[in-house]
Amino acid sequence: MAMSKRQETNSDSRKAHEDLRAAARRHLIRYGGDFLPPVIAEAKGAYMYDREGRAILDFSSGQMCAILGHGHPAITRALESATREVVHLFSNLLSPAVIELAEALAALLPPSLQKTMFLSTGGEANEAALRLAKLKTGGFEVLAFSSSWHGMTAGAASSTYARGRRGYGPAMPGTLAIPAPNPYRCPIRHCRERCDMTCLEAGMDLADQQSVGAYAAFIAEPILSSGGIVELPQAYLERLQALCEERGMLLILDESQTALGRVGSNFAFEHCAAIPHILTLSKTLGAGLPLSATVTSPEIEEECYQKGFLHYTSHVSDPLPARVGLAVLQVVAEERLADRAVEMGAYLKKGLRELMQRHQALGDVRGRGLLLGIELVKDRESREADLELTVRIARRALELGLSLSRVAAGKGSIFRIAPPLTITREEIDSGLEILDQTLRECSG
Repeated sequence: MAMSKRQETNSDSRKAHEDLRAAARRHLIRYGGDFLPPVIAEAKGAYMYDREGRAILDFSSGQMCAILGHGHPAITRALESATREVVHLFSNLLSPAVIELAEALAALLPPSLQKTMFLSTGGEANEAALRLAKLKTGGFEVLAFSSSWHGMTAGAASSTYARGRRGYGPAMPGTLAIPAPNPYRCPIRHCRERCDMTCLEAGMDLADQQSVGAYAAFIAEPILSSGGIVELPQAYLERLQALCEERGMLLILDESQTALGRVGSNFAFEHCAAIPHILTLSKTLGAGLPLSATVTSPEIEEECYQKGFLHYTSHVSDPLPARVGLAVLQVVAEERLADRAVEMGAYLKKGLRELMQRHQALGDVRGRGLLLGIELVKDRESREADLELTVRIARRALELGLSLSRVAAGKGSIFRIAPPLTITREEIDSGLEILDQTLRECSG
């Protein structure tokens, strides 16, 4: 029997999809495991659409970057404007967009964070921060958390402990880790449900025993993301900063995923009394475009300049992404997205905790604003990670139209839930319904 027009269209679409997947297998290097099955042809708001037009709700904002959702009109306008102005320049030339973005960012930050350089990725921004710290202090030893993720460039990767350390030869000399605080899974088997910061004190003591007396910096995320969506305990950053200052170290805060509204404020460090010596921004600043920033004090910048600071890249101070960054700051302020993250985050967290009441495999719900995490366990008493279930849930949720991001920590049994800040209650409800169905089907 002859196929209908719709059947022919579907058949053609499936063949085109299979052809693309085959081409991907032939030509693309796999850089983080296998590629997922859908080939995304379009994205709008909180949804992505594959070549067959199937809608997939994006609960990870792309790579945690698209805080305004996909295809936000302000981003489109900024891109169009930038292409008519100037896209790229010799790195020692400046455009109005770069200067205006530096001014706009400085207006949001305290007086000790007023000097900025704009780069492309979080790894680059952290690399620049580490170079500044080493030049300023004269030291080379860098401390980080045991489940940190700071990037894939040499220095940043050396202070990344969540995954990817084996098989690439020695890390940068002087890189040391201390236990990452985690009230759900205390790294030193000392606390449960709370953290009294013994891990910090013990970790710094251990670092001191290994140090050769050449400390440069401690680099930390205010909320460890790849580390399992773990908030630093109350007063932790203040104590960490005091310990750094005792040792002549600079405190670098990596706010790649926490800045510009996602956790309910412009910057996560605003929730405490500690102000970093160096701040790095990336994912949220570009809202999907490659844009990052390294921010420090006028005093540190001047001293490093006098010492000949060099961090020259082909895309430092690029005009096009700077124009997009300006649009991001404007939208975050005008649409009060930090307040919205508090409201929508509370709504989403409440829904996740209701799922936790119905599904024993859901061991923990945590996070702040719209940077949340859920951890899957075999049972709640032992808290043994359930990797197999997590893999099944990720696969089935995607089939049902929900994209979830699985993180490296907790033996891979944690999902990071970070939808766009523009997400609606209806979209949250839809995601929770799919997650509920997935949990029923996969853990029953």
